[in-house]
Amino acid sequence: MAPERMRRVPGWVTATSCALSMLAVGLTAYLTVTHYTDPTALACPDTGIVNCTAVTTSSWSVVAGVPVALLGLLWAVAMAAVCSPWAWRSAARWLDPVRTGLATTGAAAVVYLVYVELFRVDAICLWCTGVHLTAVALFAMVLVARANRANTVGREVRPS
Repeated sequence: MAPERMRRVPGWVTATSCALSMLAVGLTAYLTVTHYTDPTALACPDTGIVNCTAVTTSSWSVVAGVPVALLGLLWAVAMAAVCSPWAWRSAARWLDPVRTGLATTGAAAVVYLVYVELFRVDAICLWCTGVHLTAVALFAMVLVARANRANTVGREVRPS
C-alpha cells in the first residue's frame, strides 16, 4: 500500500497507547519482582479492603504455577511492542488483529481479576488496580484506532 493510501491513526492515539503500554510494563515488572522477592515490600496498605499483600500472595495470584504478575508482564511487553510508534506506522496487516486480540485479552483479564479481588480475596491491590486501569485504557485506545482506520478506508489520507 502506498504511504499516501495507508490508513492512519491520530498521533495522540499512538503516543497515548505507547505511554500506557510502557506504564503497564513498569507496573507489572514491579509486581513480578516483588512476587519473587518480598511480596510484603509493596508500598501499599496491608489491612482492610486495600491489602496488596493479601492479593499478591493469595492462591489466586498463581495460574498453573505461573504468577499472574509474570503473565501481566508478558502481556505488557507484547502490548508495548504492538503499540510502539513503529508498529502503528507499519503496513503489516497482521498487527491490527494481534493488537486488538492482546488489548481484548487484557480487558477480559481485568474483569476476571477484579472479580477475584472483590469476591474471592476480599481485598484490592492498588498496584494491580493501576495495571487494570492501564489495560482498560489501552483497550479503549485500540478501539479508537480501529474506528479511525475504518472511517478512512477508501479515502486518501495525506501524509503529515
